[in-house]
Amino acid sequence: MSFVDTLRQWDEAVTCADREDLPEALSIFLSIQQPNSKICFDIGCLHLLNQDLDAAEKAFDCSIRKDEHLAVAFFQRGITFYKQKRYEESSADFQRAFKALRNNQLIDYKALGLRYILYACEVLHNVALAEAQLGNWENAQKNLAKALDYKTEAKLSVIDKALQATLKQKLFRLVEFPSKTLFKPNKHYVAELEKKDYLGKAKVVASVVPQDEFSGFAPLQPQVEDGPAAPKEPEVLRALEGEAHTVLFEFVPETNDELAVVPGNIVFVLQKGTDNWAYVVFNERKGLVPYNYLEPTLDISLGSKKIKQGVARLHSRDPPRIPERIQGLSPGSTQQQPEDNSCFVKIRFTFNFAVLVPSGSSYMVLIEKISKKLNLNSTVITLSSDSRGKNLIDNNTEMEDVWSRAQGGRITLWCTTKEQSDGKPQKEVYLVALHSYESSNPEDLSFQEGDKIKLLSKVNQDWLEGQCNGNTGIFPASFAEEVPVDGQ
Repeated sequence: MSFVDTLRQWDEAVTCADREDLPEALSIFLSIQQPNSKICFDIGCLHLLNQDLDAAEKAFDCSIRKDEHLAVAFFQRGITFYKQKRYEESSADFQRAFKALRNNQLIDYKALGLRYILYACEVLHNVALAEAQLGNWENAQKNLAKALDYKTEAKLSVIDKALQATLKQKLFRLVEFPSKTLFKPNKHYVAELEKKDYLGKAKVVASVVPQDEFSGFAPLQPQVEDGPAAPKEPEVLRALEGEAHTVLFEFVPETNDELAVVPGNIVFVLQKGTDNWAYVVFNERKGLVPYNYLEPTLDISLGSKKIKQGVARLHSRDPPRIPERIQGLSPGSTQQQPEDNSCFVKIRFTFNFAVLVPSGSSYMVLIEKISKKLNLNSTVITLSSDSRGKNLIDNNTEMEDVWSRAQGGRITLWCTTKEQSDGKPQKEVYLVALHSYESSNPEDLSFQEGDKIKLLSKVNQDWLEGQCNGNTGIFPASFAEEVPVDGQ
């Protein structure tokens, strides 16, 4: 079977799967004579959906034989063994999946055609569960403790709950791969399958210049959009835009324009400001991180060994001081520095944000700005000048003392909400997810379509903060809609 035929059948099978016609999708997959590793993986996923565990095992065996570095195939075969109650083999495959991650926090398979992120902490979570099934509770606890080193904030609660369960020698839930998620063929290759008319048909044209009386037949022209007039820039060069740097210290963002990174991540610096902040790209997201948290990576081909050595040199040290921001949010940003009579007030809430007010403003001016930002009544907002909430700021506070603590036109305050003045708590608002949302960013909230999300706050017009399945984070507002509280 030719490559073109294989590609065509692969695309047809995936299309059937997207239509929920899984039997037809499996039939087409099985008719492919020389399936590659990804196709074998897809076949295994469909067998797993049908609870045909023996056939799924054979398909994942084939996938691994063709690509021994495909961590997600080891992960899926481990799940298959677990469902067959072959816990020793399951634990071994989960450990092979973890080894294939090569000390990375995650692998995002999007570039390979699979919309899935394999997290190291979830792999170790499943290793621990398999060990717990074997009665090896001590090994289970060790693997969960190790998972904490690879945690992301979005996955932290899962690990914590599992660790608490092992302390009581109780089993916990298996982290499963969504088996309806399949590897898809390269969309550019699929586009080439359609026949193109490079000559097209002659057509009558007329000049748009009033003085030009020409009309007649236009010469035959190629009809392909974006034809091969010039060679395209290789995809990898666009992906690796900027200078590669290794992250040496964990950085937790305090504003929406900053980016969360952990030691060992490779980021690409697009621009370095004079304030010692760097505008970087990581996992297709851009944002700001302190440049003194980074180290240039001269040769990324040296792999994780060089990264680990670079991180180990500074691992025992405290992170350097985060530099003050004197630039805009990002290249091209229009945000300006505060004028002499203005002050940036950074508010630490369940998320962080900033408001700009004239320096020396009254309490009412400040609280109205904040209440408008949070979309809350000012009467339910409590401000303090310290994280413990001891130094409260209210209408009777001498604001001169508050503004005297501002440095360089900036001051940080802490914000909490309290019950309404009538003693009744604020009405809880719940949303229902219209679409599934998965993100590798620690500050984001992942959920599946149909999940109920408790709304905690409104970050801005486009982003909300919520709580779902024990996790807290931000998510796109367009991915959910409000439902009545009674509809929980």
